[in-house]
Amino acid sequence: MKTKILKLEDSCHLNDCILGYGHFNTIHPGHIRYLRYGYEQGAPLVIAIKGNSIVREELRFPFSQEERAEALSLLGVASAIILLKGNELDKVIEKLRPRILLLGNEFKISQEDIIIKAISLQNKQGGLVKFHAGEVNYLGSELLSFSESELSEKRRLDFLKVCKRQNLTLDILLKSMESWKSTRLIVLGDTIVDQYSACEPVGLSAEAPVVVVRELEKKNFLGGAAIVASHIKALGAECDLVSVVGKDKNADFVQRKLQESGIGNELIVDTSRPTTFKKRYLVENQKLFRVSRLDDHNLDIDVENKLIKALERLAPKCQGIVISDFVYGVITDNVLSTLHELSSKYNLLLFGDVQCSSQVGFISRLKNFSLLCPNEKEARVAIQEHDISLEQLSRSLIRLTSTKRLIMKLGGEGFIAYEQDNSGKMYREHFPALSANPMDVTGAGDSLLAILSIGLASKEEMMVSAALGCCIASLAVNRIGNSPVLYNDLRKRIIELLWN
Repeated sequence: MKTKILKLEDSCHLNDCILGYGHFNTIHPGHIRYLRYGYEQGAPLVIAIKGNSIVREELRFPFSQEERAEALSLLGVASAIILLKGNELDKVIEKLRPRILLLGNEFKISQEDIIIKAISLQNKQGGLVKFHAGEVNYLGSELLSFSESELSEKRRLDFLKVCKRQNLTLDILLKSMESWKSTRLIVLGDTIVDQYSACEPVGLSAEAPVVVVRELEKKNFLGGAAIVASHIKALGAECDLVSVVGKDKNADFVQRKLQESGIGNELIVDTSRPTTFKKRYLVENQKLFRVSRLDDHNLDIDVENKLIKALERLAPKCQGIVISDFVYGVITDNVLSTLHELSSKYNLLLFGDVQCSSQVGFISRLKNFSLLCPNEKEARVAIQEHDISLEQLSRSLIRLTSTKRLIMKLGGEGFIAYEQDNSGKMYREHFPALSANPMDVTGAGDSLLAILSIGLASKEEMMVSAALGCCIASLAVNRIGNSPVLYNDLRKRIIELLWN
């Protein structure tokens, strides 16, 4: 479907439509969800785009109205796009008499005169008003519409468009990687041993409806904070891991792997808990289920003091501290307080991720960090809001935590990078998920956290590091088991994507 781009005076034939509205400054998955919902309402979708003269709060339009309309038209969901001179939504409603006025959920409580007037006019004319942020999905379904090769190429082209918008060239990305070797970080958090067990399907038990498999082979991998540290070291930076383990064979495995990788470590032994252990059973690379062996009580005071002393000893040598919190009791309030004291004393950057897929945790605990990396579900849990738009969700979390930068991870939809400058101006960019059909998504977030932490600690720009993060995540998900991505593998991947 070809989308017409019209001025308001040329739109008289667009009656009985679904009318959407916004600035569409940077089109990200939140907009896609909203537009898809409008497209499915059973009438032609028409979008009214705010004019270039509209400036509100920290919002600025880096792209002209014509550029925003062109980008929106390429999605192919709207029958027409109307270019507003300013913000005259009421005049559009008066002329088109739309069947439905579709607004984002953020407008439900809006006190803007133009929104109040537009809703009143729509009701007076007998039309419906709907508020919608788009259905929240945590899993992608694009493979139902595209082949794997088509989807991979589509996402590669989307990535190239991002690089063009951000003026990122191959030389810029490769030069950024060269600065990593002079960077040193501390990684703090829960150490996990991930075991993968390859199995052969036997059938269904005759005694009960239970799947029966035969274990063939198993392999252990570093997980949690330990794999974040491993990524950092494999990418050329120096790293120290501060964590807690039990007194067991899994702790010995962790110690040995860290020594082999050249990672400085301060593994505090806590005899009251086992080293966290997760076992995944697979049949032909498909996960059947996971069994976890862990204890998630908060650290005893003696163990906590040992961990804090290790942080105090290492802090003067590094540029930043990376927190990988799986909510198993390592990141206590006292530890967080110590982190902020050390950050202030030594001018350290703080980078944080709270992963709570199977346990309860709140990313909002991490205040005044340089970077936070939640996924959408974790952010909604922290904000306690299910229905607000992605943009509202991200801004709310930024305000709540006072973070300077945010990565909103969206699974198969990639991630959105946010950065706010000293004047309050917000920059954002959506980066696609480059892997169309990942083998194992377990390590994507860990690799993303690692590379952004290295980049920002190396004083590289946020969007440069985010682009590199997009590339490393595509490598991390295309292997079974969470293993570190090597510097040369990432460099090769970037060249493959950007070389013309």
